[in-house]
Amino acid sequence: MGRIRDSFLKQDQLSPSLLHQMRNDPRRGVRQIYRLLVKRLEKKEVERRRIMSMLSFERSLWGSGVDLVAGVDEVGVGPLAGPVVAAAVIFPSDVFIAGVDDSKRLAPYKRRQLAKTIRQQALAIRIGSADVAEIDELNIYHAAVLAMRRAVEGLPLRPDHLLVDAKKIPKTTIPQSSFIGGDRISFSIAAASIIAKTARDQLMFDLDRQYPQYGFAAHKGYGTARHQTAIRKHGPSPIHRQSFPFIRELCGQYCELFYLLRKRVLCLSSTIQLENYAREFEAVSGRLESHERQKIRLLLTRQQKRFASSQ
Repeated sequence: MGRIRDSFLKQDQLSPSLLHQMRNDPRRGVRQIYRLLVKRLEKKEVERRRIMSMLSFERSLWGSGVDLVAGVDEVGVGPLAGPVVAAAVIFPSDVFIAGVDDSKRLAPYKRRQLAKTIRQQALAIRIGSADVAEIDELNIYHAAVLAMRRAVEGLPLRPDHLLVDAKKIPKTTIPQSSFIGGDRISFSIAAASIIAKTARDQLMFDLDRQYPQYGFAAHKGYGTARHQTAIRKHGPSPIHRQSFPFIRELCGQYCELFYLLRKRVLCLSSTIQLENYAREFEAVSGRLESHERQKIRLLLTRQQKRFASSQ
């Protein structure tokens, strides 16, 4: 019975008449297989509808005669180290890939599987990036936009329209539409996020071999506790983003008063203590640089939320 069940579950299509026979079959095992098949078909239909919904922007453009629609997204804005990477992806109008979603919502192995399928079905793919020197020179926002533009300009096919996650790409004459949370609502943008994420992850794996003391293969440059400890111990590497204030904070480059105030904030244990501290802080805040004041206020806000949630 196990082999029969596995055989049925591997089939992509089953006739309604066969399902009807299985439902009414007197054998318990056959009816159990029927219930499993129905659940699988229902799950498959839910996924089909989700993907078709994500393709609504593309289908609208394709239906109006806009053939080459490129989804564009970037990854790596938040990390303390490494490049920011973008991808642009163009699909044929009959594309359907189950499982495509915002790369942040997918497990690493699933991203890798989907990236392989995306590369097989796409008409064109290009990756663009901006390195750490460009991030430090331009700031992270403009570096991310630069990486996007490089991905679009590098495509072997010129898109007729761009679907972009959250940003507008400057210096292009190609019509574009920008969507907040586009990697969750547009199929092409989500696919671009998967390609960009897997490409950047591989870059960070490679950089881990060059700078093994930081653990880039594990955290991909994000500010985990392990990564922060490594920066304090070894100092920043050539691929750390020196323009990020947090790097300077970790390296002890803020003023002595800042670290004293920061330590006191983290030791607060009640709302009353926080209110008293906030008044004291405002009295001395003028002795701090703007980025130092901003960080202390951020810590105060976090403590305030923590106390409020515990009441």
